[in-house]
Amino acid sequence: MTASTSDVDDDPAVDSPDPDDRDVVRFEISVRVPMLDEVTSDRVADVVEDGWYETFELRVADVAGVLKADRDVSPSVRRSIDDAETRIAVVEATLRDRDTRRGVDDAVAIVNYVEGTYVQGIIPGYAYEEPVADLLSQAHATGGSDGVSNPSE
Repeated sequence: MTASTSDVDDDPAVDSPDPDDRDVVRFEISVRVPMLDEVTSDRVADVVEDGWYETFELRVADVAGVLKADRDVSPSVRRSIDDAETRIAVVEATLRDRDTRRGVDDAVAIVNYVEGTYVQGIIPGYAYEEPVADLLSQAHATGGSDGVSNPSE
């Protein structure tokens, strides 16, 4: 799983004709998570993975509830293939804020929410490989077993 956030808006006047927006920082968030079939040693049926993806997409849409600022964040979720030819789901969102600290906190909250939503969506009954196997081991060590198969145990 990878996540990135960026950047200070070099020329906010281009994005907004309002001169009061020159102190606004724009955060572009991108979180990439592997599709289920990419992290299991078993084959995940297309219908199962499609249902998982649709649920993931619906749950990610609720991300605004974890933010400090009351803002409309409408993340986009799409399927893609990364440079290593791995099928992934990509979640992207943008926020703007005058308060840099709050903006950073909200950007991190989005990343954490997406990653947590991914882990919560792991379907029991499959033998998971990295990075999911490690995440499940960590969860098992800190909170107990959730019944999800983990080949490293």
